[in-house]
Amino acid sequence: MRMSTDSERDEALAHATIAAAVDSGITVFDTAHAYGRDGTELGHNERLLTSALRASGAHTRARIVTKGGMTRPAGAWIPDGRGKSILADCEASREALDGLPIDLYLLHAPDPRTPWRTSVRALARLLDERLVRHVGVSNVNRPQLEEALELAPITAVEVALGPLDDRPLRAGLVERCADLGIAVIAHSPLGGPRRARSLARREPLADVARTCAATPAEVALAWLLDLAPVVIPIPGARRPDTARSAARAATLELATEVREDLRHRLGSSRPLAGVRRSDGEVVLIMGVAGAGKSRATEEYVARGYVRLNRDERGGALRDLAHALDDELSRGARRVVLDNTYLTRASRSYVIETASRHGITTRRLWLDTPLADAQVNLVERLLDEFDALPTPEELRRLARNRSGLLAPTSQMRTVRELEPPSADEGFTHVERIKFTRAASRGRARPGVFIAAAALAREGWEQAIAKGNPEAPHLLFHWSPDGTLEALDDAVADLERCTAGPVERALCPHPAGPPICWCRPPLPGLPLAFARAHDLDPARSVLIGTGPAHRNLAAALGAHYLPV
Repeated sequence: MRMSTDSERDEALAHATIAAAVDSGITVFDTAHAYGRDGTELGHNERLLTSALRASGAHTRARIVTKGGMTRPAGAWIPDGRGKSILADCEASREALDGLPIDLYLLHAPDPRTPWRTSVRALARLLDERLVRHVGVSNVNRPQLEEALELAPITAVEVALGPLDDRPLRAGLVERCADLGIAVIAHSPLGGPRRARSLARREPLADVARTCAATPAEVALAWLLDLAPVVIPIPGARRPDTARSAARAATLELATEVREDLRHRLGSSRPLAGVRRSDGEVVLIMGVAGAGKSRATEEYVARGYVRLNRDERGGALRDLAHALDDELSRGARRVVLDNTYLTRASRSYVIETASRHGITTRRLWLDTPLADAQVNLVERLLDEFDALPTPEELRRLARNRSGLLAPTSQMRTVRELEPPSADEGFTHVERIKFTRAASRGRARPGVFIAAAALAREGWEQAIAKGNPEAPHLLFHWSPDGTLEALDDAVADLERCTAGPVERALCPHPAGPPICWCRPPLPGLPLAFARAHDLDPARSVLIGTGPAHRNLAAALGAHYLPV
């Protein structure tokens, strides 16, 4: 990649490096249509590779892996998983490779703006049209792989994998690929240019390197090759000597005890099981932000469980595994951890730590719909601040408080969620559907009215069906708007109601929401309900479409359409 993306690239050196790789017996070459300095150089690396392979005479036996579905505006990396883009990228790659066949075509990365199934179906179409020999996916998690397998004959997965990147191991991705006979292509196996030097300081690698007359990098590559039947490291050599070093790693013979030691200290494609006792348990309570984990945890704390929570302790999620190790070492036998734990990789640290102490791990998954989780998160903000934070305040809070998120960050946790399963090492996985508890001490009803409803015929009848004596909120979203713009609508409402009428406006810009006050998010109705001691579940919401209907359902309010 960096043969083409570096600002000070050297094409003569690149040709010499590829020639050294060919002379050393390397036959698999990884490239991508996006490998260039920016969007004006798409296909640069593919053309460079083609030229070097032809010059070395290896073009007839080389196996070329390339990727599509990535754009490079102004040098950025932006996935584009639309079907037409993937097809166009593949055609462009075929042209850049000048007749050299594409042995494996990979989708560069999932595009969060395009349904995953759409992108994978486009890969299958490339096979149907005989444009490539095989297809695969890159930079995916295990659930994405499982979904892709339903739609296309995936033969390879490319992910960051190495001593400094063990997430695919902890996520069970390598194990799943080994079971299915899918090749795992390990990109950045040495950690990339900035981190590769640190390998020499990793004791497991340095110790073996001294006894085998090899470099730590070569030992790292040998460990990768030993992980599963088909693991292919692609170290991204930029000099002839590093290409030759990568080839030597494939011939490095490690004694059985050395290989087992490396697997134990660096990781294995199979989880290492410990001896389990029956005198304790670790309970892992997981869910998206706002799922209701704190409430579920209180029951365990009341029963004597030690609670470990990142909101209280700070630090990274992985640090809680060290805290768990300390608690179990001091004799604790019942511990509850309540955090998001969205991925198999993040959960693996807890399971691994408990297993070392002979303690089983049980999983409680709070399966809370996003709309309910949004209500919970806003209620938490109102509990703490008595008002909705501004976007600037939200950004500042999110830097220091893991549970206080902007809407887009919470939505991202929903996308990243990997449902738990027993094969991760849990003794039991319990899925709990969310149910909202009744509001304590709040019994008064209210009426929430979307300003758009007042522009439609029949809004007066909807108001009459509500509760004319209750407090009324008129809410609206108008970027850069002012409350005064709602004065006429408020006057119309006051003529139809006996209760007080208030107005609330979200003035923030369009695009992904940066605040909790933008309808149909629940911030404005919940803040109004809090200020007037109202119970949203006893209230009425008057709106104009599905978004308002969903908001009413999340609040528990009765919905009246106009």
